[in-house]
Amino acid sequence: MLTRRLAAEPWIARSMVMLWLGLLLLGLGLPLASLFSRALMTREGGFAGLGQIADVLSTPGLTGALGNSLLLAFTVSLLVVPLAFGFAWSLLHARVPGARVMRYLALSPLLAPSLMAAISLVYLFGNQGPFKSLVGGEGGLYGYPGLIVGEFFYTFPHALLILLTGLGASDGRLYDAARAMGAGAWRQFATITLPAARYALVSAFLVVFTLVITDYGVPKVVGGNVSVLAIEVYKQVVGQQNFERGAVVGLMLLLPALLASLAERVMASRQRATLTARSEPYRPAAAPLRDVFATGFVMLVALLLVALLGVGVVASFIRYWPYDLTLTIAHYGFEDVDGGWAAFANSLKMAGATALTGAVLVFLGACWSERLSVAEPARRLLRLMAMLSMAVPGLVLGIGYVFFFNHPANPLSFLYGGMALMVVCTVAHFYTTAHLTVVTALHQVDREFEAVAASLKVPFWVTVRRVTLPVCLPTIIDVARYFFVSAMTTVSALVFIVSPKVPLAAVSIIVMDDAGDTAAAAAMASLVVATSALVTVLFAALEWLLGRRLSRWRA
Repeated sequence: MLTRRLAAEPWIARSMVMLWLGLLLLGLGLPLASLFSRALMTREGGFAGLGQIADVLSTPGLTGALGNSLLLAFTVSLLVVPLAFGFAWSLLHARVPGARVMRYLALSPLLAPSLMAAISLVYLFGNQGPFKSLVGGEGGLYGYPGLIVGEFFYTFPHALLILLTGLGASDGRLYDAARAMGAGAWRQFATITLPAARYALVSAFLVVFTLVITDYGVPKVVGGNVSVLAIEVYKQVVGQQNFERGAVVGLMLLLPALLASLAERVMASRQRATLTARSEPYRPAAAPLRDVFATGFVMLVALLLVALLGVGVVASFIRYWPYDLTLTIAHYGFEDVDGGWAAFANSLKMAGATALTGAVLVFLGACWSERLSVAEPARRLLRLMAMLSMAVPGLVLGIGYVFFFNHPANPLSFLYGGMALMVVCTVAHFYTTAHLTVVTALHQVDREFEAVAASLKVPFWVTVRRVTLPVCLPTIIDVARYFFVSAMTTVSALVFIVSPKVPLAAVSIIVMDDAGDTAAAAAMASLVVATSALVTVLFAALEWLLGRRLSRWRA
């Protein structure tokens, strides 16, 4: 029996690699291929070649939307990245009281859909907002002012996470040497801090740029007459049923993301490690004037972000903003809106299924691609497919799902509009970040475990279950939390494949706002924020408990 099992092990290993490769092709590769093929077709189904693309590029409305999207993305990126860099530098290179709390407050927008900021802006500066007069110009809030502020709120925590990581790898010995040589604070910043954070700055800029150019939520609420590509692709696919033109616009959205991804890879290849085995953690020396300014800046930014998030939450309990400020929970009844509590319940189910499915698939896929020693070409392709979703915006992936899974000739077309396909789409959309997280954890496990197991004739799946899984369990829980929160808050990909039979909370916020029921939209967004925060705390507690247990095992 043992001999048969060992003889079958290479075949089973190859089968696992090919199975996971097939799953990624089904969830990511084939929908993108359908998008490319549809962009080269006419509405009658004939081959159009580059004619369809030329037709779109000659349409003034679509080229204007492209220009608006690029202008907005550049503006927000140039605003967000310096401020996020200043925030991260203040937390790590100055003595800021309550730095950990300020960090969590600044990252709190990650728990909310992008529409939450836009709804809060409407309450404050919209046509009935108390501060409407502060936003001058034609259109007031609606247009570039609202888009810039809303996208700032949405993208700031993403840039902050990257910059905190980049600045957190500082070697304290370099600063000690610089001070010993008489270099002042500005000299240290220009010659040590800034060069070491160059890669993080470029990465943050590219991430913010991609998020802005592909975001659907903020432009939908406060875009006004400013047309952007994300809105145009929705109009073409859903509004006008012009799938071929929608595919071309989807490719226009995909191109900046691909270019940003390639630029990030080039920068990564040129980046040198700043943290070595001999490095010492950087501890900023006391500097009262610097610390006062850093503390004031951090508190101002964090409080503005939390305030913008809190306005929507508070307004959801106001009877009629801003005329009747009595408290009520009537907006949480959702009696007169489509979806309502059913949409919220569906989002909970979908997020739970995404967390469970995504964590299992990502962990096993990372194990097969990184720890097995068979089918090297297939494993390389598996790693490439795992990294692909990072360069594919949610809107583009959603359009690909429409073309592929809604095709009558596809035997899987029965999945379209159902909960299962939404789970698959969400896992595929956020796969890369989760995959990189698990791969990082796997690299901390010495390969001698596999070598010893092989010498003892132990099958690879036994080693994964008894060694790799327990060691990586805290990381797997973190990945599950990431999938859950992302599934609760994402809009872009699911807006194309959601159906009236299975409504979702994040998408229903758009429906409520379109119907003029902003209070109900704020209430639903507040439920999403509260749920995401609660689940984050629960996962953090579970991860802490497991971490203590594993720490005792390692000791």
